Amino acid sequence: MKTICRRTLGRLVAGSALAVAGFGVAGFGGPAFADPPALRIGVTISTTGQGAALGIPEKNTLDVIAREIGGTRLEIIQLDDAGDPTNATTNARRLATEDKVDVLIGSSVTPATIAVANVAFESAVPHFALSPMAFQPGRDTWTFVMPQPVPLMAKGLFENMTAKGVKTVGIIGFSDSWGDLWVKEFKASGEPMGLKMVADERYARADTSVAGQVLKLLAAKPDAVLVGASGTAAALPVIALRQRGYTGPIYQTHGAVTRDFIRIAGKAAEGVIFVSGPVIAAAKQPDDALTKAPGVAYTAAYEAKFGPGTITQFGAHMYDVFELLKRAVPVALKSAEPGTQAFRDALRDALESEKEMAASQAVYSYGPGNHYGVDGRGRILVTVKDGDWAIVQ
Repeated sequence: MKTICRRTLGRLVAGSALAVAGFGVAGFGGPAFADPPALRIGVTISTTGQGAALGIPEKNTLDVIAREIGGTRLEIIQLDDAGDPTNATTNARRLATEDKVDVLIGSSVTPATIAVANVAFESAVPHFALSPMAFQPGRDTWTFVMPQPVPLMAKGLFENMTAKGVKTVGIIGFSDSWGDLWVKEFKASGEPMGLKMVADERYARADTSVAGQVLKLLAAKPDAVLVGASGTAAALPVIALRQRGYTGPIYQTHGAVTRDFIRIAGKAAEGVIFVSGPVIAAAKQPDDALTKAPGVAYTAAYEAKFGPGTITQFGAHMYDVFELLKRAVPVALKSAEPGTQAFRDALRDALESEKEMAASQAVYSYGPGNHYGVDGRGRILVTVKDGDWAIVQ
């Protein structure tokens, strides 16, 4: 009798459970009506270390973007790599393998960005590079570069040099891939324009003095100096050159366009010429510029939260990632759900097929074999005048 009762009780409990489960589906939106999977985005940037001037505005930008695209919720996982390639590799692998993100973003400086790109290639995850980088042959399948490529930006600087009658140039830059990019580009496009490199000096990102390098630069007597550096460390050669009486033109790359540069360099920053993306002067652009509306929108949103004058082009690159995702994600969702390799493949294909994707820093048109995707609309020249940015006409 006891056995029968237990069996009967078991059937009653099971039946009750099924009834409750069925009621949950019909009445409370159970599994049949579950929320669609979130789009997981992994971010590794330099919020500490020498690249912090770039990484902090990138991190801040994550606070002003929408957390939904095309009805799909965004889940963002952000890590700090301190600008170190080893840290960036570790972060990217964790994000790709443990967190199983559909998108990788990062890093803030070129060496760490290359490290993330390598993981993206190995893991087959779409990757947005926030720092300029060159691709190794055959390894551009998954990485899309947000900053303008060095050849495009360098051309603007070299044209200004030749217009000013500059013939000889001394270069001082980082002793890493960012410095290498600019020396290589000078030889590739500056020399054919009639410019001659008379010095090539390097320093580490963490160095606190460039006195020896600057003395060698001055001994070469260049008509102009090009600084191939980024972040606040780019101010070091400028200060040293002005302290030693150099009065010639000094040029900086788009890696140095920050308010922190002006703050640290002080009076030495006056007159320095930078190549930059257009967001730094978004409201001053012509109304028909496709970069104006997103640039003004980003500036308004960011400065409303972080204060006037806090906008940087580095944060804008982060913002522009999400402007591009607004175009590409709805296309990819037609083929697959987030969390699958099919979705990642579809997202990559969408990024390659969508054209004229307007953002704050450029108008992007990627394609197979072209993961830079920008043109001259992504470049302006600015200088420092009275402690503020001014357009170079």
